Amino acid sequence: MQLDSVVTSIIEQFIERSERGKAKYGVDLDRTDLSLLEWIEHAKQEHMDAILYLEKIKQVISGKDKVD
Repeated sequence: MQLDSVVTSIIEQFIERSERGKAKYGVDLDRTDLSLLEWIEHAKQEHMDAILYLEKIKQVISGKDKVD
């Protein structure tokens, strides 16, 4: 089965992100030094960033982007 180009692109991006993270932090998601609550906090912070990015995109699309 051949994956479509969007799925292939996302898989490649995940692999690149994993490699960058391992190079930058020296660990990957197989690490065992974080508690479940710490993993939850990491996920929460990432989702908060995503919401900010979505709001920025929404403002740009709607023409309400603030430019200094």
